[in-house]
Amino acid sequence: MIEHIKIQELISADYDGQASAEERRMIEEHLQGCVDCRKYAEGLSKLSAALRVWPDEGLSPDLERKIRMSLPAAQTKEGSQMKTQSRFITVGGGGLIVAFLVLVVSMQVYTQRGIQGRRKGAADNIGGQYPQAAMPEIKSKKQSAKAPQYEPYYRTTEYAASSVDRFQGQELLRMAYDKGDRFSPVSTKMTSFAMSETNVLPGGTTLAERSGLWNESLHNNLSFNTEQYNRIYENEFMEAAQNPLSTFSIDVDTASYSNVRRFLNNNQMPPRDAVRIEEMINYFSYDYPKPAGDHPFSITTKAAVCPWEPKHQLVLVGLQGKTLETQNIPPSNLVFLVDVSGSMDQPNKLPLLKSSFRLLVNQLRDEERAAIVVYAGNAGLVLESTLGSDKQKILEAVDNLQAGGSTAGGAGIQLAYKIAKENFIKGGNNRVVLATDGDFNVGVSSDGELTRIIEEKRKDGIFLTVLGFGTGNYKDSKMEQLADKGNGNYYYIDTLKEGKKVLVSELGSTLFTIAKDVKIQIEFNPSQVKAYRLVGYENRILAKEDFNDDTKDAGELGAGHTVTAMYEIVPVDSTETNVSVDKLAYQKTEVLPSDDLMTVKLRYKDPDGDTSKLIQQTVKAEDVSAEPAGDFQFASVVAEFGLILRDSKFKGNASYEHVLKGAGVSKGKDPYGYRAEFIELVGKAQALDTRTGSGTQGINFKGE
Repeated sequence: MIEHIKIQELISADYDGQASAEERRMIEEHLQGCVDCRKYAEGLSKLSAALRVWPDEGLSPDLERKIRMSLPAAQTKEGSQMKTQSRFITVGGGGLIVAFLVLVVSMQVYTQRGIQGRRKGAADNIGGQYPQAAMPEIKSKKQSAKAPQYEPYYRTTEYAASSVDRFQGQELLRMAYDKGDRFSPVSTKMTSFAMSETNVLPGGTTLAERSGLWNESLHNNLSFNTEQYNRIYENEFMEAAQNPLSTFSIDVDTASYSNVRRFLNNNQMPPRDAVRIEEMINYFSYDYPKPAGDHPFSITTKAAVCPWEPKHQLVLVGLQGKTLETQNIPPSNLVFLVDVSGSMDQPNKLPLLKSSFRLLVNQLRDEERAAIVVYAGNAGLVLESTLGSDKQKILEAVDNLQAGGSTAGGAGIQLAYKIAKENFIKGGNNRVVLATDGDFNVGVSSDGELTRIIEEKRKDGIFLTVLGFGTGNYKDSKMEQLADKGNGNYYYIDTLKEGKKVLVSELGSTLFTIAKDVKIQIEFNPSQVKAYRLVGYENRILAKEDFNDDTKDAGELGAGHTVTAMYEIVPVDSTETNVSVDKLAYQKTEVLPSDDLMTVKLRYKDPDGDTSKLIQQTVKAEDVSAEPAGDFQFASVVAEFGLILRDSKFKGNASYEHVLKGAGVSKGKDPYGYRAEFIELVGKAQALDTRTGSGTQGINFKGE
């Protein structure tokens, strides 16, 4: 106990500028293992920040009296100006009360006098940039080989500002909520998702009903949900006679599946727009034939009766990327771009990120390189590019990461690409690995600005992998776009097991690209197909002209990776009707008789190439089997499960019972237990789903 008191006295002295270098070293060593003293230091940080933003205007006698009455007796000496008079005065709970009252009074003064823009708090996420943190300068390879260090966050002005931002935002919104005034959370943009998707709140309660809504932790923001997902507009059925071509970019991302798993494991139904069916299907590997010949992947096509709509057919198009022998794997130049902002200070964010990165670092070969860039209110290099043979140095840098501050993601991206370019390995795997919750709020932060940066940087031959972490404020929409535009892939890490899957078990497909700008174009034969619908891939649709345009960006395929796409087809002899356009006055469509169901064409470029190569093959109508089997069946039940979760208008006769039965029959070899886990998740969703008639309604192919 005496040691804690002594350290707290030294912390107080340090904030007064009276601590020696040796005393500061003692503080640092003690804080690494003492939670209580760290909280004490953070309390001082909040008080210091609050006093710095105290308004210039005087206070009314009544407000000043209220503040003085709230202070402990030991801190209310006559004539005190609320400043520490001794290097050994400690500021505990009373200090936090002062900070809180200072903020409340400041807000009242600002409102009363119409002062705008003096301080932009975290609650509105707009305005000028926070005070800059004491971050390191970038060091080139010609400078000192010693890894630069960034100042401990509890001592930075930026962390102090972010702390008061969190404290201010949490307390003022709580006060406003209690009063029911215009600052109530139900009227802020941060709650838009929670109010529209009330099922994400535990117990199915609404925002107003949650008695435990407010999170009292000084490290956490408000616990209501501000997650963001792009709206998904499902692909419609298209008439084959009028629109015979379907063109899209492949997608190897799997973030949606692990994110859906996170919701279900938390006993919550996922939001509809969090369910991207193609990413759920592609979470699993399938036993497609290995590629032969000069192309880096094989194409597999299968057709069967559609499980959720027996009057229709289901066609599978599968790609299998070639695997790389260890001796043929190109060396990697990796830059870990780590979000260390205040929003990452939660167990399922930065701590999980560090544990996952340790797994990846241990896989590095001696000749490979890794650097670490961090960003909060500013960006800094905390580990210069280091050989994989010095794993201990890299691991120590990972272990020393700590969170605090606002989030200047754009600056971090710029710096990470700069470091990757400086250490570029010709013919190697040059990649930025971005790990974040996606909550960028300082500097360049809009989706448009960030994607423009990524699009410009990919011209240097540097790929991007995005790893998402956390809950509550997760920005799925932003990270999906960044990975898409950065010639990369996107994963969501909800557990250390998932971190091992992405960064160890499937490291080749995660980091090593064997083909880029991979596009698929299907030509349907109107003599066999009345209408078709691509299942999923809504945000990967391309114009038919884009297929032959080598300047158009598309998806990347990793070593050993499988990619699966599915089409639901209405046979030409079906009596079902679909909305069609009027007959053309100046053109005639002639249908040529053929036994082909469709032709599959695929274009791709080598990882360092600029000219695409073409692969083509056909699917015969006679190839349609009675029902899917094996991997085809398992992929189809995953798609069916996605349709149910989305409550899709195209789900037909889909049901949880049918999914469970089909998954059980087709589970096959499951060395890592992923398919068994899928079956468990289906059971959880079935128990949680209270929607009337879910998974039982039949529809025609118009989606009516």
